[in-house]
Amino acid sequence: MLRTRIWVGSLLAAAAAGVLFGDAFFAPHYPILLAAILFLGWFGTQEFWRMLSAGDRPAAPVVALGVPLVLAANWFSVLSQGIAAPWQCVIGAFVAAVLVAFLYEIGTYSADGHSSRRVAFSVLLFAYLGLLPSFLVQLRWLPVEVSGAALAAAIFVPKVGDIFALLTGMAFGRHKLTPLLSPKKTWEGFAGGMLAAMATAVGFRYLSPELFHHDTLRAVAFGLCVGLMGVFGDLAESMLKRDCQIKDASKSIPGFGGVLDVVDSVIFAAPVAYLFFTA
Repeated sequence: MLRTRIWVGSLLAAAAAGVLFGDAFFAPHYPILLAAILFLGWFGTQEFWRMLSAGDRPAAPVVALGVPLVLAANWFSVLSQGIAAPWQCVIGAFVAAVLVAFLYEIGTYSADGHSSRRVAFSVLLFAYLGLLPSFLVQLRWLPVEVSGAALAAAIFVPKVGDIFALLTGMAFGRHKLTPLLSPKKTWEGFAGGMLAAMATAVGFRYLSPELFHHDTLRAVAFGLCVGLMGVFGDLAESMLKRDCQIKDASKSIPGFGGVLDVVDSVIFAAPVAYLFFTA
């Protein structure tokens, strides 16, 4: 299992780096990033939808179109040549998707007692897989000298923390972090992951000095905050899976589970990374 995770993880890291590098030639539209984020959003939506019990599942067309709409809205400002601000487009798309979810349930109401739950899960999906990843996408339109490094740091800092939390926990783990929620996670693994996240952030500080304004302490703080949010993202997905009584979101990615199992930490880390680089 560990060997599989290493091989598949290396391929995923190379693919992410390839998207970031290749898309730099297509600024400011970044079509490769658009295709990648829409694919991940669509696939993650399918996984989440299948996790839910039949009565709680939102209408498939509503969420299958709503999540990609929110994600694609990040590009509306660029395509309109700045007529609308980026976040106006994203929030507008999110609100539109929520309204459609309500309207669909109103139009198909059957008194089965699950309408409000289906709307609630629709809103959760639009926020979890549409709104939160939008913070990641928006990093691409920072000043060109830092945008690529900012996006790479927001992805790789929490993921490196993930990897080293696993390795440290396997080697030294003794004390359970959350016995009920995620029994395999340990405080020792948590410490190892946080140190690795901070070290990775410092590495980005030297690869792209402008990213953290030549400030090593700022890079350490970034690694600490983003690494911590990555852990929360991992635990949040574990909570959702526990409630749905499943182990993995799917089996589409050998050694990892599903798309949600891969991107969970990055989704929660994205807003903090955005605040760091735009404050």
